[in-house]
Amino acid sequence: MDLLQEEEISCPYCGEPLDVLIDPQDVGQEYIEDCQVCCRPINFMITEDEMGEMRVTVRADDEM
Repeated sequence: MDLLQEEEISCPYCGEPLDVLIDPQDVGQEYIEDCQVCCRPINFMITEDEMGEMRVTVRADDEM
């Protein structure tokens, strides 16, 4: 049973540091969550690095 992991990210719009809960089972997934401060949509990409560590990448909705 995987537990949620707390990660700190920075909003790509307002720059505010945010603590988010990530499900390790979401590795390979991409989803959108609104910023808790400015309410703009943040794209989350959950990946795994070569060492098997979960990595969270965020970007603005209009970034590709």
